[in-house]
Amino acid sequence: MQKKWLGLSLSLMLAAGIAGCGGNGNNSGNSGAANGEAGGSTASPSAEAGGNTAKSGPVQLKYWTDDRHDQEYIKELINKFNETNSDNIQVELTVMSENYTQSVDIAFSSNQAPDVLRLKSANTSEFVKKGYLAPVDSYLTDDMKTKFSSLMLDNVNRFDGKLYSLPNTGLTMRLVYNKDIFAKAGIQNPPVSLQEMVDDAKKITEAGKTEGIYGFALNFKNPKQAFDRSIREILSLSGYQGLGFDLKTGQFDFAPYSQVIEYFKQMYKDGSVLPGAETLDIDPLRAQFAAGKIGMYLSFSTEPGVYKDQFPTEINWAGALAPTLDGQIKGTSEIVSAGTWLGISAKSAHQEAAWKFMQYMYGDEVLKTYHEKGFGIAVVPSIVEQAKNPDIKGMEGFLVGEHDSLWPATPSVTPEGSTYADAFFKYILTGGDAKAITEDLNTRYNAALSKAVEKGEVKVTPDPAFDPAKPQGE
Repeated sequence: MQKKWLGLSLSLMLAAGIAGCGGNGNNSGNSGAANGEAGGSTASPSAEAGGNTAKSGPVQLKYWTDDRHDQEYIKELINKFNETNSDNIQVELTVMSENYTQSVDIAFSSNQAPDVLRLKSANTSEFVKKGYLAPVDSYLTDDMKTKFSSLMLDNVNRFDGKLYSLPNTGLTMRLVYNKDIFAKAGIQNPPVSLQEMVDDAKKITEAGKTEGIYGFALNFKNPKQAFDRSIREILSLSGYQGLGFDLKTGQFDFAPYSQVIEYFKQMYKDGSVLPGAETLDIDPLRAQFAAGKIGMYLSFSTEPGVYKDQFPTEINWAGALAPTLDGQIKGTSEIVSAGTWLGISAKSAHQEAAWKFMQYMYGDEVLKTYHEKGFGIAVVPSIVEQAKNPDIKGMEGFLVGEHDSLWPATPSVTPEGSTYADAFFKYILTGGDAKAITEDLNTRYNAALSKAVEKGEVKVTPDPAFDPAKPQGE
């Protein structure tokens, strides 16, 4: 199935030409090309590794990530690298629990930036614009260029002709549900419409509340994180871009988004949402789900790995396509974060050493194992050809199928005032005029978009013929 998906040609990703164009990539000294073989950890020893000689002690690299689902595996990889690399390089891993982007901003402004950063589609263009990242073009060997050639995409990992990262995997999104709780409440199948989801959440709560079981949960401690891992799939399957942007008009339109919010608000009003969700982070939510206290929630294909390593559970759970606005599938579920993985800090004093670590991480065995362990779904063609499907409980529900595809990127803008997530979260809690909130969001987001376009930070190309069922144009 994955091979079929790749046959759709990743090179068509973002074909609608709507994306931030960044442009201030700051190359602060990528001078030497790496000598190691593509895809391996065989970088040749050198007298210097990022500026420090072996005689002066190990080169210390800081690697920051906000991924928690794969941290045990990443720790293993780093330990192996630290013990086996011949360049006297030592990597220290820091896993951020939340506010990753803000932490990176603070680190760069205070000259405490990490050497290697985890990059995602949501932050790469901003990091490039802010001059955080060093281009890696000069390091790539011919083998690596061949390996990743079909995945080096403008406005995803390449900005103004400079490459800043390479892909590894993408993430699908699904409804995660407890089969046993559904059965106990007399529900045979996961909901296909939002009204069914609201009704099922109410039934589950009525059947299990005395045991502390509730129908639905979201990690509302970070509203944007909560909505972006849930509403995004509901909207894309319903035929709308999942972050409030209308690809046909090239303008923000939160009207479809507000429709979904009404159902979330109803579940909150019904008392079907896990108490304390207002301050709940994702890991405590997962812990409650693993303990059998939550009927369903929505999240990424990282969840099977989470329940294997971080929160082992014996509950009978599965992943299914998210419900849609009216029960009809009119679009495709967006595969997200497919295009970037690791990047090098433009302020790192050890960029060559950072590249050696990055080259090790992009080796075939690492990427293949990353997929097989279920931490993400491989998108690199040569890895897809050799990797086995993950043998991990629950992953079967997250594998790429006929309703999954890549969507064009959404322009990244910063509006004045509250974000859509904060505005809608407040509406869920306290009510208000949904129409006025939506119109206000449209006004402020489109104003920010116009400014970004005028400054040359964003390019927008409306596509009146955009088809959500075929977002790649095929």
